[in-house]
Order: sequence, then structure tokens, then C-alpha cells
Amino acid sequence: MREIALDTETTGLNPKSGHRVVEIGCVEMINHVATGEVFHAYINPERDMPEEAFRVHGLSEEFLRDHPLFATVADDFLTFIGDDQLVIHNAQFDMGFLNAELERLGKPALDMARATDTVKMARKKFPGAQANLDALCRRFGIDNGARDLHGALLDARLLADVYLELNGGRQTGLGLGGDDTEAAAPEDIQVHTQQKRESRVFAPSPQELTRHAEFIEKLSDPIWKT
Repeated sequence: MREIALDTETTGLNPKSGHRVVEIGCVEMINHVATGEVFHAYINPERDMPEEAFRVHGLSEEFLRDHPLFATVADDFLTFIGDDQLVIHNAQFDMGFLNAELERLGKPALDMARATDTVKMARKKFPGAQANLDALCRRFGIDNGARDLHGALLDARLLADVYLELNGGRQTGLGLGGDDTEAAAPEDIQVHTQQKRESRVFAPSPQELTRHAEFIEKLSDPIWKT
């Protein structure tokens, strides 16, 4: 099963206000485990970088000016994700930005049904607890020491590790008390029956009876003679 952990960085919070994608990071996973195959691109947003966004990811307008436009990387991005499920932390945000970029190019939007939202997964698994990426890394003992600033590829790598843990870790198939453990089908159960064995009777030999009688004669008022 192929899935893609995905993250973006942007110039702001709302694509409808003219904000754009400036970085995409994708990590391939097979059966919930990262394979090492990635897609990563910095993107020239063709606009300024607000100070609030710069403090989040550290990507300046000057730095991004020398990188390709979204139109240049779009086909490579779409080829990498293929038709596979996308794993995104706060999927509504990233999918909204990516679809706004695709709409500008006249390309079909990504279906929200393709997105697995790990924020929703975390809130369901740990009700009332913090569900941000840093909090989940702390909970699962995932090293996020390099995350001084947000970065799409770094966050996608961390997300892949978090997603694995949210699914039960590397031993998901053991079903140790999980809610999704499937009961074994009747045909898979082997019943072994054991035939009842009758009790065996051991009769004393004549020699044993003789010795027993001689022993009783030596006793004073034995109960066996009453």
C-alpha cells in the first residue's frame, strides 16, 4: 500500500487572499513505512513574503526568487503522488493551497477524499491532548530537534514517523488489543478433541493380599476387621 506524507509552506493562511505555496515536501510510504523516496521543491510565489510567514519557515522573497514557479514543478509533483492516498497534518489547509495552485493552471483539483488527516487521527486517539506535530513527536519519542523552523520536507519526514505510530508502530499486524483486530474466521480455528480414557483398576496380587493379611494380624484391634 503506497501513501504519501505531504506538507507545504506558504506565504500566508488563505489562498483566497492571494497567498501562495512556496515549498512542497513529499515522502513515499509503503505499508505506513517511509521508503526514502521523496519529492521536494522550493517555489517562487511571484509575490512578497509577509513577515509573519517568514518567521514560521524562514523562506525569504530573495531566496525564492531564484526558484521555479509552481507551473514548472506541477507535473513532477503530480507524477510523484500519482493516485495514492495523501497523509497530511491539517489536510484542509494544504489541500486548499494545492488546489488553488492547480486551478490557476487549469488542472483538476485533488479530491479531499484522498487525504488522511493526521490531526483528526490524533484527536480521536488522544482526546483532549495537543495534536500539533511537535506534541506528537514528543509523545512518540520522535527526534524533532532539527525543527527550529517549519520546513515542508522535514515536516513530511516527521509526519511519516508520526503516522506510523498512530497506526500502531512497526508491529501493527500483531493486533495487541487494538480496536481493529479482526476475529479469526471459524474455518481458521483448529479444534483438537481428546478422547476420554476410562479409569484403570489395579487389583492386588495374591502375594500382596497375603502380606496385607499378615500385617493386619500384627495390629491391635484393626478397623479392617470390624
